[in-house]
Amino acid sequence: MSIICCCPIIECVYFVACIRWLWQKCLYTAGHESERWGLATAEEFEPVPRLCRLILSVYEDDLRNPIWAPPGGYGIDPDFIILRKDYEETLGRAPPYIIYLDHANADIVLAVRGLNLAKESDYAVLLDNKLGQTKFDGGYVHNGLLKAAGWVFDAEVELLRELLERYPSYTLTFAGHSLGAGVVALLVMIAVQNRGKLGNIERKQIRCYAMAPARCMSLNLAVRYADVINSVVLQDDFLPRTTTALEDVFKSLFCLPCLLCLTCLKDTCTLEEKMLKDPRRLYAPGRLYHIVERRPCRIGRFPPVVRTAVPVDGRFEHIVLSCNATSDHAIIWIERESQKALDMMLEKDQIMQIPANQKMERQHSLALEHSEEHRAAMQRAVALDIPQAYSPPSYGTFHEMEEGETSGQSSGDASTPFLKKWRESWDNFVDRLFEMDESGKMIFKRSSSKKSSDSSLQPP
Repeated sequence: MSIICCCPIIECVYFVACIRWLWQKCLYTAGHESERWGLATAEEFEPVPRLCRLILSVYEDDLRNPIWAPPGGYGIDPDFIILRKDYEETLGRAPPYIIYLDHANADIVLAVRGLNLAKESDYAVLLDNKLGQTKFDGGYVHNGLLKAAGWVFDAEVELLRELLERYPSYTLTFAGHSLGAGVVALLVMIAVQNRGKLGNIERKQIRCYAMAPARCMSLNLAVRYADVINSVVLQDDFLPRTTTALEDVFKSLFCLPCLLCLTCLKDTCTLEEKMLKDPRRLYAPGRLYHIVERRPCRIGRFPPVVRTAVPVDGRFEHIVLSCNATSDHAIIWIERESQKALDMMLEKDQIMQIPANQKMERQHSLALEHSEEHRAAMQRAVALDIPQAYSPPSYGTFHEMEEGETSGQSSGDASTPFLKKWRESWDNFVDRLFEMDESGKMIFKRSSSKKSSDSSLQPP
C-alpha cells in the first residue's frame, strides 16, 4: 500500500508511535507513580529490612560462617531455624526456603529466596502460565506460582500449625523476593482460605511481605488481599512493571527487536481503561510500598522516601527507562535502602520525642487508616467497573465478612458458610448466562439469549 500511494503511510504511523512512546518514557520517572501516595511510618515499615536480611540468609550454605552477610550481619540466631529446604528437597517444585522462629519479634517466618538463574526448575515455575489459565477465589493468578505455593503449603502446614499452637500469640509471616515474592503472595492467599488447617487463627494474624514481586494476581485479588499482602518496590524495579508474558520474552530472544517494536506499539496504543477491564491481566499484589531515592535530572542517590497506598489505577503500569531498572531489583539494594529509610524515620521520631502512649495511639490509628484505605480501594475498584470486584458491606466490617467466609474451613470441608455458598451460586448463575470473548470481555451466551427471547415471545 505504501509503494502504490508513493507515501510510506505505515512507516510514518509506526515512526510517530515510536516517537510518542520514547517521549513519554524519557519524561516518565518512577517517582511520578507514587507522588500522591502517603508517607509510610516507622511502625508499619519496621519489618521490611529485617525480613530482607532473613531472605538473604536463605542464600547461605552455612549461617554460622556466612559469606554474603550484609553490614551488621543477618541479625538471626541459627539455632532457631526450624526447617531449611534446598532444591533437592523441594524437587524443583518451589525455590529453597526456611522457617525461622523469631522470638524477639513474636513471629513465625517462612522466607523464600528469589530466582536462581542457574536452575531450570525456577524458569519452569515462571514459564508455567498463560493468560487467563488459572482462576482462584474469583480472580486470575499465575499458574506456576500457585502450584509452587500450594506445594509449600501442603508440605509445611502441619509444622506451621504445631508452631502456632505452641506460640498462639505469634504472627505468621510469609516473606520472599522476586520469584519467592510471587510464591509467598499466593501462599498467603491459600493460608487465608485454609485457616482451619492452621488452627483457626485470625486473618489479622497472617501477613506477607513480597520484595520486588512479579505480577501474579488479577486486580480484584490484589486489592481484596491488601490487608494481608505488602509489596515493596525499589524505585525503577522492572519486574513489578513487566506486563509481557515471560514465556513470550524467552521465545522471542531470537528476534528481540521485533518484540520491542510490538511492545512499543502495544504500550502506546492501549488505553488504561481497557487494561483495567481485562480480568485476566495480572498486577503486583496487595498494599504497595515504593522506596524513592532518585530524582529526575539529578545525579546520585538521595535520602530514601517510602510512600504507601492501595492503588487501583496507576499500579506500576509503565516500565521506566532507567539504567537502574535491573539493579533496583536486587535484594541487597532493597535491604540497604529500606534500612536507610527506616533509620531516618526512627531518627525523626526521636527528634520529635513522641511519648510511648502517643506511639500506641498512633499504631491504633494507623491500623484504622489502613482499614479505611483498604475499604476505599475496594469501593473504587467497583466504581471503575473492575471485573469480579465487590464493595465491602455497609454494615459491620468487610474483614468480619471475609473471616466468616474462611474461618475454620479447608478445601475439603463439607460445611461451608452461607456467604460462600451464595457467592458460588452467583458465580454459577453468571457462568450460565455469560461467557468470555477473545478480548476478555463478558458477553451473553447465544443459547441463553435465545432462550430468553423465546420465553419473552410466549403468551402469558
